Amino acid sequence: MYEDKTLICKECGKEFIFSAGEQEFYAEKGLTNEPQRCKECRDARKKAIRAARETFTGVCAKCGGEATVPFKPRDDRPIYCSSCLEELKASGEYPSKKVEE
Repeated sequence: MYEDKTLICKECGKEFIFSAGEQEFYAEKGLTNEPQRCKECRDARKKAIRAARETFTGVCAKCGGEATVPFKPRDDRPIYCSSCLEELKASGEYPSKKVEE
């Protein structure tokens, strides 16, 4: 049903392939616009955005190590390093959304 398309990157001007598989993925997700940047330019853009984000450090509430988070920590809420956070999520101990009672 889908065929590979050759598109032009609006950032660098190089040609790139919008594969049939990518087109199918876009359709499944309900995305109607074709990509406008090649993978290299998309990755560079994401990296620049991440680098511009402010991060904060604090002490992990589980292991006591350094935790880097994208928000300013508050004294009344624990923060976790990425390793401990993954462990808590895997065990089901960390709620994915705040629950109000």
